[in-house]
Amino acid sequence: MDTLLPASRAVAERLKARGETVAVAESSAGGLIAAALLALPGASAFFLGGAVVYTKAARSGLLGITDAGMAGMRSSSEPYALLLARTVRARLGADWGFAETGAAGPSGNRYGDAAGHACLAVSGRVERVITLETGQPGREQNMRAFAAALFRLAAEALD
Repeated sequence: MDTLLPASRAVAERLKARGETVAVAESSAGGLIAAALLALPGASAFFLGGAVVYTKAARSGLLGITDAGMAGMRSSSEPYALLLARTVRARLGADWGFAETGAAGPSGNRYGDAAGHACLAVSGRVERVITLETGQPGREQNMRAFAAALFRLAAEALD
C-alpha cells in the first residue's frame, strides 16, 4: 500500500482542489484502488464509493449492468473498462469514474488474456482507456501494478 499512496495522494489533491468527486469500479485490483484513496485523510471530500466487480453477479447487482448491456463486449477489455467507469460515475453521481478489469494471476482468464493483463479507464470531463500487460504471473504484484497504472492514467486525465 505504501507504494500506492503517493500516486493516490496526487490524484486526491487534484480532486479536492477542484471540488470534484470520484467513484471506483475495480475487479482484479480487488479494492486496492479504493483503499489507496480512502487511506488519505479527508477522503470523504472526494470519494463517493466503490465496488469490487469481480463476477457477473456483482456487475449486475452493484452496477446494474445486464447481459443486454454487455452485448458485443467481454470483460477484461477496453470497452468494458470504459463501461464500468461510466456506469459507476453515473450511479454514484460522481464527477469522475475510475475502473479496472483484468487477470491478476497466477494464470490468465477464460478469455485468453495472460496474467498481468488489465484494462483501465477514467471517465469524466475527458475519457481515457488503456491496456496494460505486465508480463508477470505474480498476483499481488499485478494487483499493485494495476492500481498504480490506474492512478497514472487518472493523473493524466486530470491534468
